[in-house]
Amino acid sequence: MTQTSSGALRALAHEHLPSDVAERWLGLLRPGVRLTAAGGDDAVVGQLGGEPRLPRDVEWPVWEGNGPLSFIASVDCAALPQGVLDIPFPASGTLAFFYFDGQLDDGEALVDVGDIGSRAGARVVYVPAGTPAEARATPEELDAYPHIPLTARPDLTVADATHPRIQQAFAPDARPFEKYDHPVCGEEFTDALWEYDGEVGHQLGGTPQSVQGPVELEVARGALGPDTDWHDPRLAGEAEHWVLLAQFDSDEAADMMWGDEGCLYWLIRRADLAELRFDRALFTWQCC
Repeated sequence: MTQTSSGALRALAHEHLPSDVAERWLGLLRPGVRLTAAGGDDAVVGQLGGEPRLPRDVEWPVWEGNGPLSFIASVDCAALPQGVLDIPFPASGTLAFFYFDGQLDDGEALVDVGDIGSRAGARVVYVPAGTPAEARATPEELDAYPHIPLTARPDLTVADATHPRIQQAFAPDARPFEKYDHPVCGEEFTDALWEYDGEVGHQLGGTPQSVQGPVELEVARGALGPDTDWHDPRLAGEAEHWVLLAQFDSDEAADMMWGDEGCLYWLIRRADLAELRFDRALFTWQCC
């Protein structure tokens, strides 16, 4: 974890919160890996856009009845900072992320976590270490996104005040997404956090940086069923099982715009991640 982010967040919390509250809040921060465009001598750990490297026997992901998915990003797990995350992220192999981005139908077919039939519109492909792979050309009906090499840095990730983990610690009786009367939910502290780092960004592990409310709750509701009430007591419990695999923000350099400056999220149950069951990952997206 970077000393800079740790020290800055500690100072910020103690400036705007009572000391005991600040320490409790700091204890709820989770480690993540932030991905940014590589430059100079930065170590490259993956890419946005361009062409993915896939084994010959792995077909390009297709959403049956709609068409091929666009390649969004890939990460070389062995090249990432090791021992940083608090989830069983693979130590080797490559993860490639694909999404039906609306190029073929002007956005008519939407991938919705609550619609089981649309889940084939987002895919994670895992290529184990040592598996022969080669660059795969983008299907001719799609335009590939520009290739942007990515570098990585460990960082602390912050949860919104309405996140289940924060609510449980400071307002256990609050309803999901509900604002409550507490310093961590106050304008002074939330404004200070936004000024510190209001960027969503690209990220692996940690707490998802949401555009519109806790991402884990959206995925948990999709897992339980789209008819699940947002105030269903099972929702927070289900959300605890889901962890962020990766998020990819809108990115001007990569010509990626998800709705109105939105973000793509892939989450997975911790147990499935440990078993490399990426076919069980769920996708959602948010935009302004």
